[in-house]
Amino acid sequence: MEKSVGVFGLGLIGMALADRLLAAGHEVRGFDPSAERGALLEERGGKPADPAALWGCDILLSAVFSTDQLAQIISEAPENTAKVLVTMSTCDPDEVSELEAKARAKGIVLVEAPISGTSKQVQQGTALLLLAGDPAGLKTFEDIADAISTQRERVGAIGDGNRTKLAINCILGLNRAALAEGLVFAETLGLDPAIFLQTALRSAARSDVMQSKGSMMVARDFAPLGRISQSQKDFRLIRNMAERGGRGNLPMVGRYLELMADAEDAGEGDLDNSAVLLAISRMAKS
Repeated sequence: MEKSVGVFGLGLIGMALADRLLAAGHEVRGFDPSAERGALLEERGGKPADPAALWGCDILLSAVFSTDQLAQIISEAPENTAKVLVTMSTCDPDEVSELEAKARAKGIVLVEAPISGTSKQVQQGTALLLLAGDPAGLKTFEDIADAISTQRERVGAIGDGNRTKLAINCILGLNRAALAEGLVFAETLGLDPAIFLQTALRSAARSDVMQSKGSMMVARDFAPLGRISQSQKDFRLIRNMAERGGRGNLPMVGRYLELMADAEDAGEGDLDNSAVLLAISRMAKS
């Protein structure tokens, strides 16, 4: 059954979600602070709208950048909305648990479906959705979720979606850095990076990250599928979650954040996260 879906945030992920939903015949209304992103949604068949108008939709998706922005959505929501709000971006798991109670006080059912995958994978319908929270709210979301992806996993109570996402992102980010360092090392040895990559893809070192990001690194093509700034934000969350409550120190996370800071200082925050290669290249020459 066709639904009206409100989307908060029309960045790479939000626009990919909108495209999938529109292609499945759903009505999509979207809000983004950037008028250009709203115009792009309209070009693709959606309807740009202000935040208040989105609450008239059957279900709402949040694809905003930060936990603070999710909190703002909930704080500005009308009372007694009786709607399901699905947070699909990477947020602080502990704060999401607190926001669930604030949402419930307004009649909103807040559930999680953070996305494991790039915006390209969302466009292709192959990303993994990590579902957590109220079962009835998740059932409402799953009525439209096939339009986004059939790859879904229920991982627990509210907050567990983002806990799972952060642990996965930790592995992904470090894999990207390892791949980048291997490519930089291969080049210092005088190897052709393209030939080396093809050989590595047949080796025991092969990974999905190598498959998806290796050619981008070799070509130095960093058109964003997932930005450096987003990866830095996620790894700060990972570090904070590890430190919170005495959970310990993650040494490789600290090193990765140094690479992210170097990239941001070089003005590369809007590049694809595979541009970690550039930071590693600079450090290799220092």
